[in-house]
Amino acid sequence: MNLRRLANRLDGCSRRDLLTTAAQGLLGVSLLPLVPSLAGADPTPGTGGRRPTAKNCIYLYMSGGMSHLDTFDPKPGAESQGPTKVIPTAADGVQVSEHFPLVATHMRHVAVVRSLNSTQGAHEPGQYFMRTSYTQRGTIRHPSMGAWVSHLSGRANPTLPTAVSIGGGRKPGAGFMESRFSPLPIGNPEAGLQDSRRPAGVDGALYQRRLDLLGRFNDGFQAAFDHKPVRAYNDLYDEAVQLMASKDLAAFDIKQEPEHLHDAYGDTPFGHGCLLARRLIEHDVRFVEVELGGWDTHDDNFDRVEAQANILDRSLSALLADLTSRGMLEETLVVVATEFGRTPKINGNTGRDHYPKAFSCLLAGGGIKGGQVHGATDPTGGSVVASKVEIPDFNATIGYALGLPIERVVMSPSGRPFTLADKGRPLTALF
Repeated sequence: MNLRRLANRLDGCSRRDLLTTAAQGLLGVSLLPLVPSLAGADPTPGTGGRRPTAKNCIYLYMSGGMSHLDTFDPKPGAESQGPTKVIPTAADGVQVSEHFPLVATHMRHVAVVRSLNSTQGAHEPGQYFMRTSYTQRGTIRHPSMGAWVSHLSGRANPTLPTAVSIGGGRKPGAGFMESRFSPLPIGNPEAGLQDSRRPAGVDGALYQRRLDLLGRFNDGFQAAFDHKPVRAYNDLYDEAVQLMASKDLAAFDIKQEPEHLHDAYGDTPFGHGCLLARRLIEHDVRFVEVELGGWDTHDDNFDRVEAQANILDRSLSALLADLTSRGMLEETLVVVATEFGRTPKINGNTGRDHYPKAFSCLLAGGGIKGGQVHGATDPTGGSVVASKVEIPDFNATIGYALGLPIERVVMSPSGRPFTLADKGRPLTALF
C-alpha cells in the first residue's frame, strides 16, 4: 500500500484503533492510553494578573442526574420532598438530606450551589454540556474541561499527564484540539495504569532497538503526511516511553495506601477512584475526574438515591478529611457535578424524572469560602428564584479557581473561536 493511501485510511480510522494496532504490532507492548503532552502555555496572560486560588481540581461527576431534593437542596415539609428527611450540618443554617451524615460534618469547607440551570434534558447532551460548556453539534467536537486545563496550563509534572479521567462511560476528550490534550483514561482505579511495563522477554536493549526502528519508519511518513491521527500516533510513543521510565508511575498504585485509608474511602470503584485522584494530584496531575453512575432514578428514586448517596457520602467525606489532614484542601478544588436534577413531582413508579430547570452542585477547598449556599429554588425545588447559574458560569468558576485565562480565544481547525467556558462568568462571590 502506498503512503498516500495509508494516510487516507488513517484519516478515516478511529484513534483507538490506530493506537491499539500500532502498540501491539510494532513494539510488542499493549495499548497505553494516550498521555497529554506539555502545552507550554503561560496561564498568566488573560487573567488580569490575579493569582489562582487552586493548584489542582478533583471533579466528581454524578452521572445520570442526581436528585437535588434528596441530596443538597431538601425542602422539609414540602410534598415534593417525599420521605427523605433533612439533617443539619456543621455550617450554620445549611441543611442536607439524611443520606449525608459524614459530608454534613465537613460543610464548613463546602459551598452548595443550588441554582444551576441547564438547557439540556437528556443524558448525553446534558453530560456533554456540563463537561464542555457547549451544546452538542454535528459539525464540531468541543474539548472537555480536562483538555482545556491541559491546553491552557501545561504539565506541572514532566512525565505525568495534566488530566486524568477515572471510570467508565463515554466522555468528551480533546475535541477539536490535538489528541495529546485528551485526559488519560483509567477504567479500573484498583488496577491503575495497566500495561505500563515492558512485556516479559523484551529487555531494555531490544525495546530500544524496536523504538529506533519505528522512528526510522515514521520520520519520512510524518514529514509527508502531517495529519492529526499521525501526530497522535507519534505522541503516543514519545510520551508512553517517557511515562514507562518515570518513577512517578507509583502514583497510579493505590495498593501503596494504608488499609485504614482504603476503609475510609470505601471498597467501591468510586472510593478507589477518589483515593487514586488524591494520589495523582500529589504528583502534580492538575485535573482528575472520577465518575459515579446510577443516579438515573425514574424508578424507586428514594431507595436508589440512598444507595448512591451512601457511596458518595463515604468517599467524599474521606477525600475532604484526607486533603485537610495533608494540608492540601486549600490548593485543591473539589467539585461535585451532575447533568441535571430530578422532578419535584414523584411519578407513578416512585421515581423522579429528568429536570434541567433546577439542580445543585458542590464546590469545596481551592479558595472557596465554605459553609455557604449560593442561589435558591422555590419551596418545591421546581424553579430557581435567586442567582441563577448557567452551566458555562459554573465551568468558568472552575477555570477561575485554577488561574486559567478563561477569556483566551482558541481557534478550531475550521477557524472558529472558542473559550474555556463559552460566555460564562465566574461566581467570584464564592471565593
